[in-house]
Amino acid sequence: MNKRPNFVFIVTDQQRADWLGCYGHPVLKTPNIDAIAARGTRFNNFHVASPVCMPNRASLLTGRYPSLHGLRYNGCRLPLSANTFVDLLAGAGYHTAAIGKSHLQPFTDLPPIGRSADDICSKAEAWKSDGGSYTQEEPGRYREDGRYEIQTPYYGYQHVDMVTSHGDRCGGHYLQWFRQNAPDWEALHDDANQLPHNYSCPQAYRTPIPEDLYPTAYVRDRAIDYLNSRIGEDAPFFTFVSFPDPHHPFNPPGKYWDMYSPDDFDVSLPYSAHKNPPKPLQWLRQNWENGGGQTTPQTAMMLDEQQLKEAMALTAGMMAFIDDAVGDIMNCLTENGQMENTVVCYNSDHGDYLGDFNMLLKGALPFRSITRVPFIWSDPDNRTPSASNALASTVDLAATILDRVGLETFNGNQGKSFKCALGGKLEGKDGVRDELLIEYNDGGNRLGFETPARVRALVTPHWRYTIYRDQDWGELYDLRNDPLETHNLWESADHFTIRANLAERMNHHLTAQMDESPQSERVA
Repeated sequence: MNKRPNFVFIVTDQQRADWLGCYGHPVLKTPNIDAIAARGTRFNNFHVASPVCMPNRASLLTGRYPSLHGLRYNGCRLPLSANTFVDLLAGAGYHTAAIGKSHLQPFTDLPPIGRSADDICSKAEAWKSDGGSYTQEEPGRYREDGRYEIQTPYYGYQHVDMVTSHGDRCGGHYLQWFRQNAPDWEALHDDANQLPHNYSCPQAYRTPIPEDLYPTAYVRDRAIDYLNSRIGEDAPFFTFVSFPDPHHPFNPPGKYWDMYSPDDFDVSLPYSAHKNPPKPLQWLRQNWENGGGQTTPQTAMMLDEQQLKEAMALTAGMMAFIDDAVGDIMNCLTENGQMENTVVCYNSDHGDYLGDFNMLLKGALPFRSITRVPFIWSDPDNRTPSASNALASTVDLAATILDRVGLETFNGNQGKSFKCALGGKLEGKDGVRDELLIEYNDGGNRLGFETPARVRALVTPHWRYTIYRDQDWGELYDLRNDPLETHNLWESADHFTIRANLAERMNHHLTAQMDESPQSERVA
């Protein structure tokens, strides 16, 4: 097609790759998302730049690793001056919209773990130097009735419908809409009105909020409203549709609560499956056995089998709601005649341990359950179903989208376009990457670390090599012979040469973490 395509880019929050029917999940049914894969390319080896919300979402927009774009851990901010691929699309005539969770600025007014508010404010002055606002996702903006008007363009987006936080207590424009459409909204937000259930899983909450008032329905409906508003418009559109689920708390509404039973699921990779657990995994086990809790509700924890199966069942319920919502959005595209010129992508910002080694949520251990996420690209130029094993990263998305519409990427981009891999044309080492880097920076001391964890992992088709700052141990896994990462080969004398080679490659990646934007040639 000569006309530049539209884009609908769908993102979920905290969904591992294997939690879709098209990725082989034995229980979960996701027919509408599977239908996107049936008309596009499903990537089997797609990894995040960082397995935590804010840093990876910023990497998606900027094509840069957290070390460079500056949003290194949850609670930081992405500079409003950052170049994003959405800026370039808007500059090239696209109408750009973000609907749902953005999370490029803090959506709480709390400082990161172990930091005082005064400390944060004093160090935040540099962020204010561009004259922009870095509190546009915070709760104070949405306490009044009516609708808070976000300053646009917002990282390139000309239209923003903001949803912040997770579960049934989301904020942003959703909360303002919820208060307007639910006269009993305070009762619906009262924990005392939780519906009866017998689940013991932490953060399992049976919300009284009906399906049509739940955040997933809100994101669905606002996306459909936006798509309908573009009928007859000449400008192509880029629409970022971001669902806050299936991120915990585990509270699917209405029929989705008991759509799946814990008895449907198994903990197939228990703690005992790991032959030599790394220290943070050992710490989690000891913490659980000693009755220890979480540092924050987002901190990784260890649970018993029944609690994990309950979390799986409720996660499946949240995913079923998302799948139904995706089906409605796809039907809208079809009915409007927009599907014939729209690229549809499906992705997640990071995964969840969700039972692996008895863990839940996410943390410093970069197992594939939190670093490998679904990515599907369905393109009007080629709707033939295919699967690709080519390595790809969140940091590559900006370059790929710009390549698809014929635009040069921006200065400082670190990603590589994988457009050549669409349609399953390239696999593994014949693709655009032989290896990729994953960064993790914690905002506080957790999982037994005396200082906030700084983790770097190098992933190849064969190996996962991980170093932890100031630690005399690390991780090395043979992904071909041990795809579940159950045997750490770090201390194996037979693998010292491999470890040394991967360490050298890691050094090259770390050396490359600088801004390559050209300096001005002007002289005074």
